[in-house]
Amino acid sequence: MSVPIRESAQPAPVAALPIFERLLDSDEAAALLKIHPKTLQRMARQGQITAIHIGKLWRFRASVLNEWLEKMATKVMAS
Repeated sequence: MSVPIRESAQPAPVAALPIFERLLDSDEAAALLKIHPKTLQRMARQGQITAIHIGKLWRFRASVLNEWLEKMATKVMAS
């Protein structure tokens, strides 16, 4: 018994894959903000800036750093 093949069959749609943003280490992230890496790590530990703690290492997303910087600039301009 054979199964009929539809010539107009479309392939199933593929879900869009999320874009993976490269994580920055403390040195790279601190260089972007022009602060010392230990200062940045302390801010992450205190919850002042969003970071990912992997074992003993801290990792940062550049987009999150940019959002935080804009938020801080807005705060300064408002006062």
